[in-house]
Amino acid sequence: MESKVKRRVATENGDTAEDLVLATLIRNGDDLGPIVRHAFEMGRPESLLHQLKHVVKKKEVEIEELCKTHYEEFILAVDELRGVLVDAEELKGELSSDNFKLQEVGSALLIKLEELLESYSIKKNVTEAIKVSKNCVQVLELCVKFNKHISEGQFYPALKTLDLIEKNYLQNIPVRAVRMIVEKRIPIIKLHIEKKVTSQFNEWLVHIRSSAKDIGQTAIGHAASARQRDEEMLERQRKAEEQNISGLGDFAYTLDVEEIDEESILKVDLTPLYRAYHIQSCLGIQEQFWEYYYRNRLLQLNSDLQISSAQPFVESHQIFLAQIAGYFIVEDRVLRTAGGLLLAEQVEKMWDTAIAKMKSVLEEQFSHMNSTTHLLLVKDYVTLLGSTLRQYGYEVGPLLETLDKSRDKYHELLSEECRQQIANVIASDTYEQMVLKKDTDYESVVLSFNLQTSDITPAFPYIAPFSSTVPDACRIVRSFIKGSVDYLSHGVHTNFYDVVRKYLDKLLIDVLNEVILNTIQSGNIGVSQAMQIAANISALERACDFFLRHAAQLCGIPIRSVERPQACLTAKVVLKTSRDEAYLALLNLMNNKLDQFMALTENISWTLEEPPQNGNDYINEVVIYLDTLMSTAQQILPLDALYKVGNGALDHISNSIVSAFLSDSVKRFNANAVMGINYDLKTLESFADEKFHSTGLSEIYKEGSFRGCLIEARQLINLLLSSQPENFMNPVIREKNYNALDYKKVSSICEKFKDSTDGIFGSLSNRNNKQSGRKKSMDMLKKRLKDFN
Repeated sequence: MESKVKRRVATENGDTAEDLVLATLIRNGDDLGPIVRHAFEMGRPESLLHQLKHVVKKKEVEIEELCKTHYEEFILAVDELRGVLVDAEELKGELSSDNFKLQEVGSALLIKLEELLESYSIKKNVTEAIKVSKNCVQVLELCVKFNKHISEGQFYPALKTLDLIEKNYLQNIPVRAVRMIVEKRIPIIKLHIEKKVTSQFNEWLVHIRSSAKDIGQTAIGHAASARQRDEEMLERQRKAEEQNISGLGDFAYTLDVEEIDEESILKVDLTPLYRAYHIQSCLGIQEQFWEYYYRNRLLQLNSDLQISSAQPFVESHQIFLAQIAGYFIVEDRVLRTAGGLLLAEQVEKMWDTAIAKMKSVLEEQFSHMNSTTHLLLVKDYVTLLGSTLRQYGYEVGPLLETLDKSRDKYHELLSEECRQQIANVIASDTYEQMVLKKDTDYESVVLSFNLQTSDITPAFPYIAPFSSTVPDACRIVRSFIKGSVDYLSHGVHTNFYDVVRKYLDKLLIDVLNEVILNTIQSGNIGVSQAMQIAANISALERACDFFLRHAAQLCGIPIRSVERPQACLTAKVVLKTSRDEAYLALLNLMNNKLDQFMALTENISWTLEEPPQNGNDYINEVVIYLDTLMSTAQQILPLDALYKVGNGALDHISNSIVSAFLSDSVKRFNANAVMGINYDLKTLESFADEKFHSTGLSEIYKEGSFRGCLIEARQLINLLLSSQPENFMNPVIREKNYNALDYKKVSSICEKFKDSTDGIFGSLSNRNNKQSGRKKSMDMLKKRLKDFN
């Protein structure tokens, strides 16, 4: 029956597909907006309205059918609801009665409750007032604490207190007037703190600048002490090594390292700087403080780099350099400990500025200095400055290079001082051999300069082969080496021995040797002076080895490295050449003296009537002079020089004899004159043989002798006294007996030889047949020599 009804309803209603879709959407609770919008857009809202009405009608029918189906249940529910209504009326009456009673009881309680709530409100207000009062009290206490810090100059705690007020209390101050006063005072207080801190920092800037000199001097003094300890240690080490090399035993040496706390030596108080920097950081203006610090320190540096013209640099250089050293020691400490206040690039820039200025100042001042003492004094302090600042990481190479540029000037001045000293020494020399009376004199004069010719200590008193010039000149050269090493040490070159050696060679060649040569060539010396000069030069040659060893010792290099043959000084060869020059001067002076003694053309009677029984008178003076000369030479000259002196003297005598025969002042001579010269020559030959053997030269020069120097004169005399002089033209005999004679000289001399006098007395003298035969032979020789020429 229900199916029939449903079909009927569907048929009656005439549901379409659109109606079904609309009903589905409504049932599902979907949005009908799109459908409504579509209907209006299509211009058919009536159709949609009709469909909606149809859906409503359909729902009403469904409701009606639902009610018809459950109407009995509705009736039962309504009856039960009426029963509940009766019960509710009864409950309402009871509630009204109970409410009345409750109202009567609650009125009193309500009054008490209101009083309680009022009390609670009062309590809350009092609590809040206490809290506000405590807050104000805390703020005021902090303000009092802050004021105390300010009055005591404790700005950092004051700032921390101010920061606490600003961050934790300021916004919680309930009293607006108090809050406004605090807010207004905070910037003023910060500005006050900034000014006070800046003022204290400025005072520190002035103080640290005035303290920089003391800081620098202390640090440089410490560097000087350390250098001295190092040098003493190296000296002990060198002596120990030398003793070990010499086989004197094993010696141990230790290196004493003294650890010194920099903080305890350098009194650098950076507390005001740290405090100012920290407070400025708390104020949030640290970048501004960085710039302020760098700008002011740079201004101080530029001021420190200005030198005063009111005082000589040699007197003010220590203060000038100590100020700079102190400045950069402070900057290094600030860089390491101030937590970013100063950058390494800024310190480097300041150092470059200082280096450039110091180089300029030193170059200018060095150019005006003409004293080695002043140059050395400034140089020494500059190197100490370099040693000091190198420990703090500063690059001091350019500064030391400036010193190196002035080394030539220093050594030129030092050489000139030595030249003057050596010239004075030579000028005041008496050219007498030194007499050393005790071993201490021998050690200080001979051994200390390596002047000994033997390792055996002589008996005293000892007569040295040299004069006072030698030890005095050695002391001057030794002081030059010391001055050179002092200037070159601790400079840009660590191994400067070759440089010292170069300047030493230059001094010995250009100064010592030149002064000696000037003395030799001056013409104001005699034979004894020339001989002593030659002996002095020999001693100075031996001293060259000492000079090298002394230079090596002061330079700190092993002495064995300079004892090689190729390590000798060039000056040693130059001095040897000068010694030869002295020998030539000696020979010339000696020959001039011999000429004065001999004067053969005046002292010999060339046409004696009778044969002489002895030699000529002059020969005794010549032999005495030669004996004195050779004895003196034997004492002070080496054997090779003694040999040269003897050879030179006798050779000159031989030449003088031959030259006398050739002299234009000798027009003729006879056999008697030749016989007299023969006696003279024999005396000289005996002297030559005796000296050659007594001086020990015969053991060295086994193939030569002093007699050989007289060979030309001897062969000439033998020829003139020969019974067959014409044999001179025989090549075999001439090579054997007359090989030293020259044809032209023999021809000229023979032309002057007249063995007979003119007139009656001449005819009587020719009665001797032997003489007649010799005359014929001589005439033959003359003829043959004339033909030969």
